[in-house]
Amino acid sequence: MFGLLKGVRVLESAVLLNGGNVGMLLGDLGADVIKLESVGRGDYLRDMLGQLAPHWSPAHLQLNKNKRSLALDLRSDEGRALFFRLLQTVDIFVDGFAGDASDRLGIGYAAQKAVKPDIIYVQYSGYGSEGPYAAIPTHGKQMNALVGGMPAERDGSGQLHVVRGRQIMGGTEDAGSGPAQGAPFAVMAALAALTRRDRTGEGAFIDVAASDGVLAASWIGAVYELNAARIRDRTGLWEGATPEGAGSAKYQLYETADGKHLLFCAIEPKFWRNFCDAIDRPDLFDGPGAGPVDFAGADGLREKLAGIFKSRTQAEWVKLAADRNIPMGPSHVFSDLSEDPHLAQRGIMIDASHPAAGPFTYIGYPAIIDGARYGEPRPAPALGEHSASLLEEIGVDSADLEGLQTRGIIG
Repeated sequence: MFGLLKGVRVLESAVLLNGGNVGMLLGDLGADVIKLESVGRGDYLRDMLGQLAPHWSPAHLQLNKNKRSLALDLRSDEGRALFFRLLQTVDIFVDGFAGDASDRLGIGYAAQKAVKPDIIYVQYSGYGSEGPYAAIPTHGKQMNALVGGMPAERDGSGQLHVVRGRQIMGGTEDAGSGPAQGAPFAVMAALAALTRRDRTGEGAFIDVAASDGVLAASWIGAVYELNAARIRDRTGLWEGATPEGAGSAKYQLYETADGKHLLFCAIEPKFWRNFCDAIDRPDLFDGPGAGPVDFAGADGLREKLAGIFKSRTQAEWVKLAADRNIPMGPSHVFSDLSEDPHLAQRGIMIDASHPAAGPFTYIGYPAIIDGARYGEPRPAPALGEHSASLLEEIGVDSADLEGLQTRGIIG
């Protein structure tokens, strides 16, 4: 992890993906993230979406790295008292539940602000905390569907199925899963609020909906779809199938001599000229064109380029791209990623070993900071693994800890 947020403490109350994404990103940047879980059950993401070992799913290992787990019964007076005692040490609270779930437990924003006025409270849920849908629980693609990301039509049997490639500039259908799309916006707002608090002492309530995040993260396609009827000149737009799946020769996938794939994107005349010069084919250059980009390409050009790209290996073409200023690069399958020298140097994928689940490849934080890579994260915790040590940090002694465990207040 990076140490940019060292000294910042985050308390995350969430299950599954939404709140966990926010806590993960803050932990990746060095915050001390405490994962608040129910006694006995905890975050059932541990037991979903495949298992490396019992109670250790890939999603749990990735999402909960760099966190400590506190299992606490918030339905008890003792548990809530400990919660508010711990809250005094916290900068940011992450609420990953829909609607007023935290209010009903007695730990919502109003209750927190009463005892810690400068708390930065981030509620990150599928549909947000305001609006007619705020109380609805969400899963996965529900957030994408709300903002047009799952267009569908009936098949021959009358059943609906998703259709792709019909939205202008990709619309919102190419966006990733909602929980991951909105989390960076929640983190940015929290850090902006933290900066304001340093200046003014004022806390904040931040409401982020993953569905809004899908729109914001896929703003290019969303803006074009929302304004489609207002666009007078449609030159350069792609409508329907995206360029890499359509007939464009200059924005296309090609196979190389070693059977690998390359995405060629020389749609700007300057780059197309660079390519033609680099392969000693000035005859292919067809002038600067009428606009700044050219998606179409001349008749038969795609077939010619297919033959040309088969003449060199993927690595040779990538070197040419770097040497001659040409926008083209590898199009990998996942089994190739660990062998890519660029990805290896960036350090975004980290091979490590979890003490319970064994070997695991993490996705790190996508940045290099002051020349440093992300490095190996602290492994995801078992349920309640840090309950005792965390409560000791706020002055609970060993005799009291034993009693709390016996009464089931902590786990």
